[in-house]
Amino acid sequence: MARFCPLFSSSSGNSIYIGSAKSSVLIDVGVSAKQMTIALDNFGIDIETIKGIFVTHEHSDHIKGIKVFASKYNIPVYASKGTIEAMDKLGILNGKFEVNVIEDTVELDSMKIKRFNTSHDCLESTGYTVELPDGNKAAVCTDLGIVTEEVKKAIGGCNLVLAESNHDIRMLQNGMYPYSLKRRILSDKGHLSNESCSEFLKELISKGTTRFFLGHLSKENNFPELAFQTSLSALEGLGAKLNRDFILSVAEPKCTKGITVF
Repeated sequence: MARFCPLFSSSSGNSIYIGSAKSSVLIDVGVSAKQMTIALDNFGIDIETIKGIFVTHEHSDHIKGIKVFASKYNIPVYASKGTIEAMDKLGILNGKFEVNVIEDTVELDSMKIKRFNTSHDCLESTGYTVELPDGNKAAVCTDLGIVTEEVKKAIGGCNLVLAESNHDIRMLQNGMYPYSLKRRILSDKGHLSNESCSEFLKELISKGTTRFFLGHLSKENNFPELAFQTSLSALEGLGAKLNRDFILSVAEPKCTKGITVF
């Protein structure tokens, strides 16, 4: 059975678990190795089943713990060429683990992990889809300013999607951030707003996605309830009903809800 858990999801650190009882992958390790080990143990996830760490981009909240965690448990790391170059300059890759460029698709222990390009202010940011041996497919798509046609094509038809719902536009515009940071977040290489996310979810549900997680929420410019209600209203506007036609959850900064089986 396919399993999914947003272990950490916020601007302070991100790491997503996708897999089965026998094999799994992590998308990012943006918290300390100690925090990762404790979180995995709390949910009964055997670290030996983790076949790879797939990195979305080089920002600290996505790579903070990779060097120590991957070295300690000898887990190979995969990322785009640009992300690997950026991590190398940061000194992240001089640990005791294998490093691999993923250009398109990697097969690990009957799992198919496919990368797609996202629009973010870094060298070569990436989203991932993971197809499990039972045929179920999950996607992680955060840290992007716009939803491109490539993103839509890559994710369409996934059973489960973690999508970015970073900020409420009005909260951001009226908040305390400096103007330059507001412009960055609102740009095509920034982060998705609640409104943009909700429009994206409408397209996804029309293509068969039934399980949605909202991730990477801003502490300063969003509320979990607001993100949830924005996407819920959009999906209900299509005539879909919560817990009948779709499941909608907000990924916590540190997960307490456990593993989702899909």
